[in-house]
Amino acid sequence: MSRPPFPPFSRETAIAKIRAAEDGWNGRDPAKVAQAYTPDSRWRNRSEFPVGRAEIEAFLTRKWAKELEYRLIKELWAFTENRIAVRFAYEWHDTDGNWFRSYGNENWEFDAEGYMAVRHASINDVPISEEERKFRWPQGRRPDDHPGLSDLGL
Repeated sequence: MSRPPFPPFSRETAIAKIRAAEDGWNGRDPAKVAQAYTPDSRWRNRSEFPVGRAEIEAFLTRKWAKELEYRLIKELWAFTENRIAVRFAYEWHDTDGNWFRSYGNENWEFDAEGYMAVRHASINDVPISEEERKFRWPQGRRPDDHPGLSDLGL
C-alpha cells in the first residue's frame, strides 16, 4: 500500500498532501487518520510524544473527545524533497461551551511510500467568543470555496 502523492514534493503535490491531511483530520475518525502515518511514526504534539499508529489513534480519540465541533484549516509554509512545513488554525469548544482558536505549525517528514514518519507540532490556544468564529461550515470537510487562512487574515 502507498499514500500518494509521494516525495519528492512539488508545490502542487505538497498542497495536495496538506489538503488530504486537513480533510482527514476534519473527518475526526482516529482509526482512519492514524493510517496516514507509518507504523512507527514519531510525533511531538504539545507535551505529548505518541509513537506508532496505536498511540496516535489513542491521542486523537482523547483530542476529539475534548475539542468539540473541531474545524481545521491547514496551509503550506514550505517544502523540500520529503518534508513539508504547515501552518494551521482550528476552532473548537469545550464541554462548557467556551470557544477557542488554536494556531500552530507542523513539520512533517514522509517515507518513500507517502506515509508520514515524523510530525512535530507547536500549538497555542486563544479563547474566542462564539461571534468571533470564522470556521462555520457544517462538520466535516471544509468546502472548496471556503477561504483559507491567508484569505481570512489568519
